[in-house]
Amino acid sequence: MPESELPRPEPRQHANPLDELAAIEASEPRRGRRWALWLLLLPIAAIVYPPLYNHRTPDLAGVPFFVWYQMLAVVFGGAVTGLVYWLRGREGLGRR
Repeated sequence: MPESELPRPEPRQHANPLDELAAIEASEPRRGRRWALWLLLLPIAAIVYPPLYNHRTPDLAGVPFFVWYQMLAVVFGGAVTGLVYWLRGREGLGRR
């Protein structure tokens, strides 16, 4: 059988996952406290601007400022993330 006579499969229509996500978001009521998400920029800003921490003094127990500032930034980032989670509530759980 020549190739031109073979039946061609119909092209599939794939649903766009972003369209499905938009439909889910549109169907659910908006939750408050979206402003809390802006708090997540604080730990990023604390690390992104090196002149804040680019020096050795003051040292803490012999550890240069740069090192303990970075350690403190990790703890601060975790605390801010926890705070945002608490403020936003557990809205992601139990959706389905």
